[in-house]
Amino acid sequence: MDTETISEAVTDILKSLPSQVAVVAAAKSRTVEEIAAAIRAGIKIIGHNYVQEAERLLTVFGKQAQWHFIGHLQTNKAKKAAVLFDMVETIDSARLAEALNRRCAALHKIMPVLIEVNSGREESKSGVFPEELDDLMRELSGLSHIRVQGLMTMGPRFGNPEDARPYFRATKEAFDRIAKMNTPGVEMRTLSMGMSNSYKVAIEEGANLIRIGSKIFGERQ
Repeated sequence: MDTETISEAVTDILKSLPSQVAVVAAAKSRTVEEIAAAIRAGIKIIGHNYVQEAERLLTVFGKQAQWHFIGHLQTNKAKKAAVLFDMVETIDSARLAEALNRRCAALHKIMPVLIEVNSGREESKSGVFPEELDDLMRELSGLSHIRVQGLMTMGPRFGNPEDARPYFRATKEAFDRIAKMNTPGVEMRTLSMGMSNSYKVAIEEGANLIRIGSKIFGERQ
């Protein structure tokens, strides 16, 4: 998509959103020019699925935007992720959280994280089931260099957006339940749900962070 069309898409999306909702522009496989156009148009958070690709982009953009990791993070990539990102949205195990915590401790950095919830119980997706969240939160509350700040869920990428509503609702119910637990070191501030085809439904169900790729940049080639 050309840069002018990207700029128009960002402007339209930002104008249409409630004030409390922030946008992560999902930049996997996008060019420097495309990402630059999105930032110029008002995008403040760039999301990436791959540590190495994000590292190359960060040499160009630095701190022009915040950088969120939104892909599946392997434990052996935690060291680089700790250096590069401002938030990791996809913590799905105590083991991964502990690896990231160790790396952040070495950097004297505290990393905000979201826990990825597999509300749809899809075998192809990572994330913890809603009923596993309570135990995981207790395990993570003792880690001094990460801060749990909310939940993230994927929902189906294609199909009728209404089909995603039950998954979003289940994640919001888990979000509200955990907020009431008052676990030390755990805050429920951010609910990251919804993508290009489903973000409107996600917002209706309580999302305050949405991840948008194709609606900003066009379909990936």
